[in-house]
Formats: sequence, structure tokens, C-alpha cells
Amino acid sequence: MKRQITISTYFLAVLLSAALIGCGSGGPSLGTGKINLIFVVSEDLAYQAPGDVNSTTANLTSQGLQRSLMMATYLHKQVLGSNNVTAIYALEPMTHLQTANNYPDIVPLWTIQQFALLNHATLSSVDGSYTSPYTANSYPLNASYLAGSVPGNVVTPSAFCASCQGIDFNDEGGDNESLVTAIIKAGAPGYYVFSLPWETAGSLMAAINKSNNYNLSVPSSYQGPNSIYAIAIAPSGNTATLTTYDSGVQPASTYPALPSTVPVTSSCTQQTPFSIKVRGGSGGAAVPAGINTNETVYMIRHAESGGQGSWDDGNYIGAGQWRALDLPAALQGKIAPTQVYSIDPAQFIGGTEDAAGNANWSYVRAALTAEPYAIANNLPFNLAADFEIFSSGGPASASSFFFEDGRFSNQKVLVAWEHNNISKTVNALIASYYRSGGAPVAPQWPSGDYDTIWTVSLDSQGNLSVSNASCEDIKTSALPAAPPQF
Repeated sequence: MKRQITISTYFLAVLLSAALIGCGSGGPSLGTGKINLIFVVSEDLAYQAPGDVNSTTANLTSQGLQRSLMMATYLHKQVLGSNNVTAIYALEPMTHLQTANNYPDIVPLWTIQQFALLNHATLSSVDGSYTSPYTANSYPLNASYLAGSVPGNVVTPSAFCASCQGIDFNDEGGDNESLVTAIIKAGAPGYYVFSLPWETAGSLMAAINKSNNYNLSVPSSYQGPNSIYAIAIAPSGNTATLTTYDSGVQPASTYPALPSTVPVTSSCTQQTPFSIKVRGGSGGAAVPAGINTNETVYMIRHAESGGQGSWDDGNYIGAGQWRALDLPAALQGKIAPTQVYSIDPAQFIGGTEDAAGNANWSYVRAALTAEPYAIANNLPFNLAADFEIFSSGGPASASSFFFEDGRFSNQKVLVAWEHNNISKTVNALIASYYRSGGAPVAPQWPSGDYDTIWTVSLDSQGNLSVSNASCEDIKTSALPAAPPQF
């Protein structure tokens, strides 16, 4: 299979025309010796540029996706001066549900994803202590809940990750202000980037200004998605300046073109082929009560996540951005889902350790892998948030969620998931047909395989079929280490 992707050039003119506007300081005020709080305003149904947000799904359109990719280059080069970011905080998607269907707000995470991959994270390349450090084109996105601020429609985590706290749309208990106050009090210079809707950004900037008596002219109304606000604070925390940047980005309305062709692999060579068919009343199998009917689930793994050893920051790496952005082309003609699902990015994992000893990271990469596909195909994007995927009962809960109680009967669903839990979830489903034991077992997912698609089908009687005969056909080993540039 060949996919031709042309070079995108329109962004050159945009970067040449981008303007910088200084507020209060008369010009740029950021610097390596200051605490720089940088607010990138994501779009939602209430505050957006015309054509950037799909009114039905509350997700980005192709035009909105174009804007986020172009804004990343501007943010990294013009605002941070190509310096590496210190921390990135994004909205917890389930704290902001939109439309009558209560779709989570995934836009802030995608708004900042391209920027995250233009930076570099250095972590241990092995499990355990900080040894054999490795640097990748990636940066963690903090999007996890704090105790006391978990939305009512989300499972209460068995543990919380204070080091990967995200932004709460409703600012329950003032947790957003507490986060920023801790950054200011720590007095560590750096670039702290926040991706959040205007409703939350405006109130948070006003609260920072008031509580610290900075006397800044904080904007009181939405100024559009091209505006970036930076509060630069002296290490003492006593003085601050505000700079407003205008990127001048003018995105096209089409799905973004990658700067070169994505390498194609030989079809489905990463796994040993298997096919499992389970029929009620045959071989000791019985169709479980409450099983869905006429359902197809396409299960894919998240994009490339580590460049060496067990390296893991909860995000994917630069090579993964090529896969994620190419996914609409790669899957065209192979699958036809009616909706897209993934893991709540606020759930976190134990990854590899950074120099400061932190090893817990928000698990954002599965959702961000599937997001471009949903955007390109105008599909609803939702999150499985009412169980913990990494708990011992996670696979059984995932099996029940996707394959029982009629939620997905008569539906075709694309599910982006964690690879070990794909096989565990499928095996929990198969086992539910064999209450007395003797169930066939699907194989483990190979650690180096990002390409295979598992297709799980339930017919009109609830009989089950599982196979790994399809692939995305994207060659991992030939993907560039650096993300595509826009």
C-alpha cells in the first residue's frame, strides 16, 4: 500500500508575518532567570475561531488541528526562544463535558501535543533508579486528578499523582491556584506552560494577579486562539510582567499534510497470525448473558512510546507523531468505525525516572494517538473513565465496558489502548464464554509492535470472533526520531 503525502508550505508565510505584542512591559519579558507562566488558550464550543471546533463532537476540525500544529512552532521558537520547557499542564478532559452527549474536552491536550514533542525529556532508560539516562523528542503532559477534585462521572483513583496534576476546568477547591502558587513559591526559574480553555485561563490569570498583587493588565475577555499570555515572575515572587503574543496563524481548512511520505511496512509481519472463533453451544462455550450484538471493535496500540529500553514519560515520542497524524490515511479503506474511544488521560502510570526522582506520568499517549483519526473523520471521541485500566481488575472491567450491556451493540468502535491490556481485555472477554474453563487464549502483544490491529466482532447472536489479520502498515523502524515540523 502506498500513501502519497505532499509537503506543506503555507506555514512559512505565517511565521514570517507573526507579530509579538508586549503588555505592560513594552516588549518580551521572558528569560531563563525568571519563573515564566505561559498560558496557551485551547478552543471549546464557547470560545473559538470560526471553523476550528466541530459543533457536533466538540472536537477540533481539520482547521483547528492545523492551528494547533502551527502554534506549536511559534510557541517553541518565538515565546520560549527554543529553550526547553520545564513543565506542561493540560486540562483534565473529563472535567469539561460538552454537548448533550457529554463529550470530554480532549482539545487542550492536542493543542499542546505538537509543542511537547518539539522539546526533549531525559529519563532513565531502564526501570528503577535513574540510570542509563536517555533523551527523546517528547515531553510529559500533566493531566491527572488531585484527591477531592475527581469528577462525579469518573472512577476515584486508588492512588493519586500529585507530581502530574493537571488543570481542573471548574477549579474545584482552588486546585489550579494551589498548583501555580506552589510553582511561584518554589522559586525555580523555567518555562511552565498551561493548555486550557479561556474560561479557566482567564480566571486563573486573574487569580494569580490578585493574590500576588502584581497589578498586571490581565485580559478580561477572549482574544482568540492565536493569543498566548506569559507572566514572567522574578524568583523572589514579588514582581511580574505580562506579555501577550499574537502568533498570527491562519490555518487551512484541510487535514494537515505531513512534510514527507510516511514509510510503509510489509503487511502484518509483527505478530504471529491468529484467529479465534467462539460459538455458543460449541466446545463448552456459552454466550454470556448481557453480551452485545452486531458489534465490531478495532483495537490499536498507542503510537511509538520509547526510544531505548523501557523509557516512558506517559506520552509518545517524536516518531509517534508521524504515526498519529498519518493514522487517517493509514486506516482509510480498512476500517469504518462510528466512534472513537480511548483511556482517560488523567489516569497515570509508573514509568521511568527523571533526575529529580519522579517516575509517575499521566498516561496521555493512547488518547492522543487516536485523536487525529477522530478529527479527520468527524467522529465522536470519548474516554473510558469509570474504571482503572492498570488495576488488577482493569481488563475484566474493560471487557464489560466494551462488550456488555448494549452500550456498543450495532456499533463499530476504534479503541486506542495499552498493548498489554489489549490481550488481557480480549482474554477476559473470551473467558466469559467458558465459565467452566478451557477457553482459548489470545497471544501477548509483542513489545515492539505498534502496527497491528486486533478486530473483535460479535454477531447477531453474540458469537465471538477475534483476529489480528489487519495492520496500519506504518514502518516503525523508518520513522524519524524528530516529530514532523509545521
